[in-house]
Amino acid sequence: MSEELQTERLLLRPIGPLDAGPITELVQDPRVYRMLARVAPNQSKAQTLAWISGQDAAANADMEHVRAMVLEGKLVGVIGADRKSERAPFTIGYWLAPMAWGKGLTTEAAKTLLSWLERRGETAFLSGHFVDNPASGRVLQKLGFMRAGRSKLFSLGRGETVEHFDMARLARNA
Repeated sequence: MSEELQTERLLLRPIGPLDAGPITELVQDPRVYRMLARVAPNQSKAQTLAWISGQDAAANADMEHVRAMVLEGKLVGVIGADRKSERAPFTIGYWLAPMAWGKGLTTEAAKTLLSWLERRGETAFLSGHFVDNPASGRVLQKLGFMRAGRSKLFSLGRGETVEHFDMARLARNA
């Protein structure tokens, strides 16, 4: 997914090396990293850059598609879809800077990403949220995700295993 996607208010564009600074700064906020499974507290710019450097290959292999969420020229979050194997459904994940919370931006971005994946022929999606993050659960419910179970997921941000609601959704065209 090399193209940019446009929502009503957001530009969803591929992340690149210049995003390492803004991403690192935003994910160092405990309100962000504590709700993520794969971001450690005090993530360095070098760690962010290493993650970004693998994105082109992952996108070319159709295993991961990550986008910067840009509002009025400023990166305010990241949204993406990744999968464990070629035939596995994509798992949708996202985070948003606290200053942009409560405006419907994540829902808007996720609708656009899901539509793009559906147009490519994807028929099912996974996602989830930590039990103590009901705002993320509301986003997923608005997108048509339904609870599919409850599990424990290790959070690098917290350094511990956390209760997690697993969610699933069929494509609109399935």
